Amino acid sequence: MDLAILGFVIAVVALVGGFMLEGGHATALLQPTAALIVFGGTIGATVFSFTLNDLKQVPRLLRVGLFRTIPEPTETIELIVSLADEARREGLLYLENRLGEIDDAFLRKGIQLVVDGTDPDLVRSILEAELYAIQERHNVGAGIFEAAGGYAPTMGIIGTVMGLVHVLSSIESPETLGPAIGMAFIATLYGVASANVFWLPLAAKLQNLSKKEMLLRQLMLEGIVSLQAGYNPILIRERLTAFLKPEARQEQEERYEEE
Repeated sequence: MDLAILGFVIAVVALVGGFMLEGGHATALLQPTAALIVFGGTIGATVFSFTLNDLKQVPRLLRVGLFRTIPEPTETIELIVSLADEARREGLLYLENRLGEIDDAFLRKGIQLVVDGTDPDLVRSILEAELYAIQERHNVGAGIFEAAGGYAPTMGIIGTVMGLVHVLSSIESPETLGPAIGMAFIATLYGVASANVFWLPLAAKLQNLSKKEMLLRQLMLEGIVSLQAGYNPILIRERLTAFLKPEARQEQEERYEEE
C-alpha cells in the first residue's frame, strides 16, 4: 500500500490541529486573497520555468506520485530466469511466443531485440540509451514540483509584504492593525506549508520512485544480456539477486533452496 495520501493528511492534521490546540480557530487560516497570491504566483512561476510538453505531464505525475508503486524485483527475476530456461531448451526464437505475456515495455523491447538477432553490444547500447532517456524524463517531472516548492515560500513572503503595505496604509485605525497583520502573515504560512507539505515531498517521492524504477530497469538489462549470452539460468538468478536488498536476497535464496 502506498502511504503518500496518508502522509499528506497526517501533516495537514498535525499543523491545523496544533494551531487549534493553542486556541486558534481553523477559519482564521482561510484567506482567499493570500491563497490566490501564493498558489497563483507559484503556479505562474512554475509554468514560466518549463515548456508546454513538460507541463502536460503534470496530471500523470500527480497520479504517479500519489498512487504508483514499483513492482518487486523478485517477480522480474523469476520471469527472466524462466525465459532463460526456455531459451536454453527451445532456442532464442522461441521467446517470441512469450512477448505477449510481458507487460513491461522495456523488458519486452529487450527480448524483442534478442529474438531479432541483434548484436549483443548493440542491444546493451540501445537499452542503456533508453535508460538515459527515462532518467531524464523522470528528472524533469520531479523538477517541476521541486521548482514549485522553491517558489512557494517566496510567494508567501511577497504576499505578506503586500499585506503589510495595505495594513500600513490604514494605520489611522490602530484597532484594526492586529487582525490585519495576522491576515498578512497567512500568506507566508501558505507558502512555507505548501512547499514542505506538498510540493517538495511530492518531488522527493517522484525521485524515490525513479531510483527504484531505474534499479529495476538495470536488473532487466543485465538479465536480457545474460539471457542472450546463453548463461545458465542458475547463474542468471545469482547475478540478478545481487540487485535485491539483503533481506529480500536471503528470502530468495531460502525459497530457491526449498525448491
